[in-house]
Amino acid sequence: MFELLIDAFFLVLAPERLMYLSFGVVLGLMLGILPGVGGVAGLALLLPFTFSMDPVSAFAFMLGLASVAATSDTIPAVLFGVPGTQASQATVIDGHAMARKGEAGRALSAAYVSSVIGGLFGAALLALAIPALRPIMLYIGSPELLACSVLGISMVAVLSGSSPLRGLSVAGLGIMLSMIGSDPQGGSLRWTFGTTYLYDGLPLLPIALGLFALPELCDLAIRRMPIVSKSRYNLREGMLAGARDAIKNIWLIFRCAGLGACLGALPGLGSSIIDWFAYGFAARSVKGARQSFGAGDVRGVIAPESANNAATSGALVPTIAFGVPGSASMSILLGAFLIHGLQPGPAMLTTHLDITYSMVWSIAIANILGAGVCFALSGQMSKIATLRYTLIMPIILSIVYLGAFQGNRDWGDLFALLFFGVLGWVMKSLRWPRPPLILGFVLGGIIERYMFISTARYSYEWLFKPIVIVLLALAALMIIRPFISELIAQEKDRSARVKIHAPSFRLTDIFTMGLICVLGWMVFESTTYTEMAALAPLIVGGFSLGCLILSLANQIFRRPARGDSLSIGQSSSRKEVHLDLVEDYNGLPVGKIILRAGVFFGWMIAFMISMAIIGLIPTVLLFVIVYMRAENREPWRLVLPLAIGATVFVYVVFDLFLAIPWPETILGKLLPVLQMLPSV
Repeated sequence: MFELLIDAFFLVLAPERLMYLSFGVVLGLMLGILPGVGGVAGLALLLPFTFSMDPVSAFAFMLGLASVAATSDTIPAVLFGVPGTQASQATVIDGHAMARKGEAGRALSAAYVSSVIGGLFGAALLALAIPALRPIMLYIGSPELLACSVLGISMVAVLSGSSPLRGLSVAGLGIMLSMIGSDPQGGSLRWTFGTTYLYDGLPLLPIALGLFALPELCDLAIRRMPIVSKSRYNLREGMLAGARDAIKNIWLIFRCAGLGACLGALPGLGSSIIDWFAYGFAARSVKGARQSFGAGDVRGVIAPESANNAATSGALVPTIAFGVPGSASMSILLGAFLIHGLQPGPAMLTTHLDITYSMVWSIAIANILGAGVCFALSGQMSKIATLRYTLIMPIILSIVYLGAFQGNRDWGDLFALLFFGVLGWVMKSLRWPRPPLILGFVLGGIIERYMFISTARYSYEWLFKPIVIVLLALAALMIIRPFISELIAQEKDRSARVKIHAPSFRLTDIFTMGLICVLGWMVFESTTYTEMAALAPLIVGGFSLGCLILSLANQIFRRPARGDSLSIGQSSSRKEVHLDLVEDYNGLPVGKIILRAGVFFGWMIAFMISMAIIGLIPTVLLFVIVYMRAENREPWRLVLPLAIGATVFVYVVFDLFLAIPWPETILGKLLPVLQMLPSV
């Protein structure tokens, strides 16, 4: 095996194959920067170009792209609070907080060093684990995957500041939202309102971008200032500081990379949750996390970035051993297996072991190349955070629209983006944690599917499997731990004890009441479904509804001085980990904050109206010009080059390269001759 490992290394280093690998890395870095696009779209486009290649070149080409998309997605996550791909959602929390403190270069540098170490560690684990793949994978079944999903939600849901009930109820709401559409067992339609768009359920991209991207952009528009006025470090100091941070936390990198590789090997979990697992693990295990996580701790960047790069190696495990793709990217890679006449299974671990090891080397080399390029550019990239908001806002918003449209390529994607953008901003302003919502949404379908399979195959005996018992016990411990800690704190400090008083309603309680009404209606509707279609919604919805009612009672009957709800823009001095960003509007009155937020979302509605009339690509040109001139009277010498450059970029990438099918426009219907223009 050692000889085959060395032979595979020299196979990948052949000039032609190294060229294909490098080209894949460049494409992966470019696609990772674009919010909502990611590596899956790139792999789908590359697949036809691999037909004439030999297997080693083809997999080097594709894995070069897949391995580094989770590296460059850190750039928009740190600089703008916009997750470049689903794998960088957790990086937003501390990464963007560091950027706002003038430490963008340090955050980017630490992320890239962590990425390359994590990616290499994951590749090494893959190489060492290949002989033991089959017995381990055969032991993991639907009950274990179900228990692992429950553990992941509990790990993140309770990291919700001083009110873990909010995290648990929001996680339950996310699971309920994931069940919209046809029931996977019987095909019954649930909460679709008769719209065909919801028949297959809500897509992840518009929800993720709405919850995480739009609120940060909205807050940037409210402050009307650069992300940071001045960088804390110069170019060289920022890069070196980030590299030192990564080396200093090398054991955290190894632990999170191992976690990412192991979770990546579990089919169905995917990269969209692995970063949250790693972030939650770090928030509970590293010293001082309670005081610093969420406020710009570099370890909050290192943990998810080291895990999501190692996940690519882990996702190869079930793909190679069983032909079961460990992620969406691996499902496309599986197509490349079949195209090149390779059958996943024992042959990949015996006859074609040299090809398998060439994949390991491709991942390792790609991580080195991708992280090296990004590290070299991190200092220059950090300068973007010092630009005026009117120079970056219209371009980023246009890319976010395009990314969200990748969901189902339907108008419903844009309405979902707008709805969840408003919801995300309200949740952030009222200190309701958003990560449990998106994690519940991602894992909801997995939980329901594995619950059905486990119950159908094992009845209720699956609850007594050893691994299941351990994982569910850990999940229960994580859920009750905050409440036990609160009781202990109250026993030690009598002044901290909760005192019941007459009901005291606040305006912010309306949001909790609204969530209770929504969940109550969803639970009531569930009673009209078939038994199998109603089982999971009734269990999850009932639990979430109970948590919301308790949370509301807690808010209105507790002593006002210890209330959970904060006014918009107010920060908290408590020392609990709050798994989300906290905004500071520098003393702006609430009325002005709400007015500016309304203007921001008004721009979004105007963008959609213009897109319906003249098409998306002409709208990008018009939107950039009008926004820059109306918001800050930017000079034409800046407006025109940025508007034309953004439009050409969108046309080349999304129309020529990705060939997106644009929706019909009013102008195109009235004047069919104009349909020859892109997106019209």
